[in-house]
Order: sequence, then C-alpha cells, then structure tokens
Amino acid sequence: MAEAKNHLHDRLRALAQNLWWMWHPEVISIFTDLDPSLWREVEHNPIAFLNQITPEQVEERASELVLHSRINHAFRRLNEYMEQERTWGAIHCGNINYRPVVYFSAEFGLHESLPVYSGGLGVLAGDHLKSASDLGIPLIGIGLLYQQGYFNQRLNRDGWQEEDYVDLDLGRLPVEPFLDGSGHHLVVRIDTKTTPLHARVWRLQVGRVKLMLLDSNVEANSAEDRQLTNRLYGGDTRVRIRQEVLLGIGGARVLQALNIHPGVLHLNEGHSAFAILEEIRRVMEYDQIPFHRAQRRVALYTVFTTHTPVAAGHDRFPPDLIEDHLGLFREKLGLSHNDFMALGRVNPHDSSETFCMTVLALKSSRRANGVSAIHGTVSRLMWKDLWPGRPEGEVPIGHITNGVHVLSWLAPQMYQLFETRLGQDWATRMVHPDVWENVDDIDDGELWETHQYLKMRLIRFVRRRLRIQAERLGQHEIFNQIDHILDPDVLTIGVARRFATYKRGDLILAQLDRLTRLINDAHRPIQIIFAGKAHPRDDEGKALLQRIAQLSYSSAYRSSIVFVENYDYNVARHLVQGVDIWLNTPRRPLEACGTSGQKVVLNGGLNLSVLDGWWNEAFDGKNGFAIGHGGMHNDLGVQNQRDAEYLYQTLEKEVIPLYYQRDASGIPAAWVKRMKHGIKSLGWRFIADRMVKDYAQRFYLPAAIATSAETG
Repeated sequence: MAEAKNHLHDRLRALAQNLWWMWHPEVISIFTDLDPSLWREVEHNPIAFLNQITPEQVEERASELVLHSRINHAFRRLNEYMEQERTWGAIHCGNINYRPVVYFSAEFGLHESLPVYSGGLGVLAGDHLKSASDLGIPLIGIGLLYQQGYFNQRLNRDGWQEEDYVDLDLGRLPVEPFLDGSGHHLVVRIDTKTTPLHARVWRLQVGRVKLMLLDSNVEANSAEDRQLTNRLYGGDTRVRIRQEVLLGIGGARVLQALNIHPGVLHLNEGHSAFAILEEIRRVMEYDQIPFHRAQRRVALYTVFTTHTPVAAGHDRFPPDLIEDHLGLFREKLGLSHNDFMALGRVNPHDSSETFCMTVLALKSSRRANGVSAIHGTVSRLMWKDLWPGRPEGEVPIGHITNGVHVLSWLAPQMYQLFETRLGQDWATRMVHPDVWENVDDIDDGELWETHQYLKMRLIRFVRRRLRIQAERLGQHEIFNQIDHILDPDVLTIGVARRFATYKRGDLILAQLDRLTRLINDAHRPIQIIFAGKAHPRDDEGKALLQRIAQLSYSSAYRSSIVFVENYDYNVARHLVQGVDIWLNTPRRPLEACGTSGQKVVLNGGLNLSVLDGWWNEAFDGKNGFAIGHGGMHNDLGVQNQRDAEYLYQTLEKEVIPLYYQRDASGIPAAWVKRMKHGIKSLGWRFIADRMVKDYAQRFYLPAAIATSAETG
C-alpha cells in the first residue's frame, strides 16, 4: 500500500518537474482538485504543493475524488509527448535536428511560480520555448536565475508604488543542478581585469526544451558578485555589464561544457550579445583562424531579434567598463582596444561613442528582425547609419511579428468550446486559417455565456486581490464595499502594461469629466481594471500610476475604476481571459508589438488600440476597434490630445453602443459577431506556433545550411 501511495506522489512529482504542465489545464486541475486552498496558497506552484502534502494525503484525496486514472493518464501523456518522433520539427527542420538552436534571453516568463521575468520580453521568450517544444524544434534556452526576480509591487495609502524583494526558495522551483563530468555542480568562470566572475548552472525542462539558467551566488565570487543575479534589471551600469557578461559569455561556455556546437545562435534582444564574441573565440581556437574569418563564420548562423523602438532601451557601456570586463577577453581575440570598441559603435572612428550591445548584435549577425511590420520599419530607420550608402528600405533588418502560445493563455472553458466546434485536433492545426472558419458555427448564446463566466471569474479574482490590499492598508471603507466593486453586466475595459510614459496608460483619464459621464451613465456605463508596474527608478511612471491608484481609492470611482497591484503572469491571465475590451494607447510608433492584445483575441475579447505594433497589421475594421487613423504629430501634446479625442469618440460612437445593443435573448448579437470575426481572422496569425515556424523556415534553416556549407 505504501508503494502505491508513493507511486502516485512520484508521478505527480514527475509532472511537476517538467513545465509541460503549465499549458495543460487537465494537469493543473488535478492539483486544484487535490486541495484548492493549498493550490492557491502556494501560488499555483506544484513543487511547493507537493512539499506540503504527503503521499498518504494524496492517496486519500485521490481515492475520494477518483483521481487515479486522471493522474496516470496525465503521466502517460507527458511520456508520449516526450517520446514522440514525428514532430513538425523532425519533418521540416533538416540540419537543425543535429545542431540545435540556442536561444539567449535575459528573462523567461513561463508562469507566475517561476518569477524570473519582468514583462513582455520575458513572456515572449517563454512562449517561444513552449512553441518550440510543441513543434519539436531542437532548442536550448539560456538565461539567468534571479534570486529575487524583478520585484513585488505594493501600493501605499497614497497610491505610490513601493518595491518588495523576496529571495526565491530554490527548493520550491523545478530547477535541478547541472552536473559536470565529475558529478559536481557545473560552474563557469569568466576572467576580467578586476575579479573573475563565476556562475553555477541550473537546468529546467520546458516540455522537450531544456532551459539552462546561470546564477552568481557561489562561494568563489566576492560578496558583491554573489548578488549580481539577485535582481532583474536592477543595479547600475557596472552591475548590468557584469550580468550581461555572465549571460552572454557564461551562457556560451555552458554550451561548451555540454559539448554542443550550435546550429543557430538566436539572441532575444541585445543583453546577450557578448555570446557572439565567445562563439567567435571558440571558432578561432578550434579552427585556428583569425578574428575576422571567425566573425564572418559565426555571423552566418547568428539571428538577432530587437524589441526596442526607444533609443534609451538599448544598453550602452563606456570604454573603461568595457576594458575592465572584457580587456583580457579582447586580447584573446587579438584586437586592440579601439578595434574592440568599434564592434559596438555605429561610427567605428568616433572615440566618444559608447559601446552599444544592439550595434554589436547587428554587426555580428547575418539575420536580424523587428517584431512587427511597423517595428521593422522603425528599426531600419533607427539603425540605417550602420549601413552607410544603403537606402533605408535596403537596411538588412526584417520583421517577424510576435505571437502568443495559445494553450498558455486560452481559458480552459474556451478550449473546450473550440474542441467541440473546431474539432478534437484543432490545437495541432491552429496555424491553418481553415481550422478557425468553424468559429462561426459556435452558438452565439454559448459563446456569450462562456465569456460572461470568464468575466465573473475575473471580477471575483479582482475583488479577492482588492480585499487583501485594503486590509493591508487599513482602507476600511473600501474593504466594506468590496462585493459591490465591478459589475459583470457592465462593459469592462482592461488596461495593463508597464507604466512607462510613452505607453500612456492614463490616456483614458485625459478628459476626466467625460470619462465620469461614461462611468455613471444609468443605461450604458463602463468600468476599468488597471494593472502594471513602473520601473523602480522611473518616478514619472510611478506618478502616472499613482494618479490612477488615487482615483481608484476615491469614493466617486472606487466601484468602477480599480488598480490590481503586482501585475504578473497570473493577473495577466485573468485579465486577458475576462475583459470585454483591451485598451492599448502607446504613442505611435513606439509599441514594438504588444502581444497582450493577442491573448485577449483568443478568449473572445476585443481590442481597442492605437494602430501600432501588431494591431497595425491586424485590424480590418470588423475584428476590433482602432483609435485614430495611424497619424502622428511632431508636437507630443497635440498628439496626446488628438488620440484622447479619438479614443473617446470611438468609445461613445462605436464600442459602447455595440456592446449594449441586445437582441430578444439579451445577447449583444453584433458584438458577438465581432468577437467571432476577431477569433477567426486573428487566431491563426498572431500565435507563437506561427511565429516559431517563421523563425525556423526563414532564419533557422538558412542559417544552419549556411553553417554546414561554410564548415564543409
């Protein structure tokens, strides 16, 4: 009997150790059913869950709820998934199958229980890994394991953001030490002109994909360097360059320890660009060739994706920091200080120019891309001086529009609806437009009822979070009204993003009297749910956020405007699955892509957005709503006024009337028609499976073939 109990617990442990469970609701439901309160208490972390529930308790609950067959079925499905040989990647990816893609990123957003991400860049990286796994593309992820993650956001009674940092308990995470040939925890070392840097290596299994994370908390490091990987995007320029040396050079040395010669180096943003230099050094040493030949060879199989249309978002380092950290490395490459600095300068002869990681990546990769069509155009304009004499249109930066991992963001209730109407195998064929045509066959009432259920679930979630917040702050007047905050019958707008000023998260507050009339309309009211973090050093972003928070505290708005603190994967999941409208108001053209709106589409929500990023190529007049016509003005004040006016006009004349126009059954038939068209026209285009296939066919395969031809 004891063996049977342990057997069940062991199978759950095996499921918890592979992050495959994160995008399989039938596995998540097993943990939820075993102990709903504990599952919520451990923040949906199955490792922490199993640490607190004994094999005997598992057996008892499984017997009560008849869970044995579900657990065994999930365990078999995982094994079948891992052993499957006839994957899309196995069939279509040729040379990549024996020399993998290595995907570098400073952050990976996979789930709220693994908080080593800050926002969109990390979630995109996590979705890329999950789809690569589903497609069977051989890929290894390289990142950093942050001991304190980004930060936990707490608002004070004045609505000002405060940051709270908590050390991760590695015993609660699905990470395993990666062992060297002697059975010891693998540690990589990078020599600098000051002190050497060391990092130990951890391994996670993301479906079929391995994710290797480095952390600097090792005894060989100084006390200062042990904290290097404490926080994501924390610290000064010196901390940042040391983190990026660990990520790039340290990450590339992990590959060497694994005896892996990558077929493709894919750098997700410039933070990891030093990996190119370490790969050049390896090729120089292995093939005994000079720097420039090795640089050309490595460029053939390097892919660089830039996400940043804002100049301040590109990392730059002064010459002294570069020399302190990479001087010894530079000597191994046989380069002078000036020649090395030239690798990161737009103008290689300008000694006053700092070293830019994006410039290094663009100069050292044969294939580069932005993450939407408009972002590709912005990137070519931004970096055209790297190719003097070329017309802007011929600058070699293309675009692959981002997409989202469907099964990670689709509500289980919507999945079941799709399975019923689109076919049992729809999830394996979701990149084909014809699969989505049957969305029209979904009964209007069934789709609307499903959406209303998800909306009510969102409202209950928000109320729980507000109750905790109000209790902490002693806001008794708010605490006593929690059950009356938000109404499931009211048009609900979601606004969630990083609170940087150019994202204009407060644009809807630009005409407060007008907004107040919309909120208080007796027949057609609206309500708004805000969430998002400002960077700890961005006081302007914090002030913007504070204005929203203070409105939500006031008696005039507290039932209709709410701010959910500590925006993370879990908050995002509830929001994108439950809102009626997703509002996005960046200053055009500064939204690289904006994938959160893509997640909303899958769940039947509609987008109301400036024509920027992905929405600029997605909107067709019938699948959502546009703010303005894509115009821009040199005067930012004028631009803000115009966009605010467009926003209010669209709300008043299009969005609100359509939402409240009901048929005899109480269903907004015209609204539901637009929901269906949104799913049908966008569900196959803006998903990670399509995105990763694009990378594989347009970038990975040509890079791998070029590598094979070069090395002969």
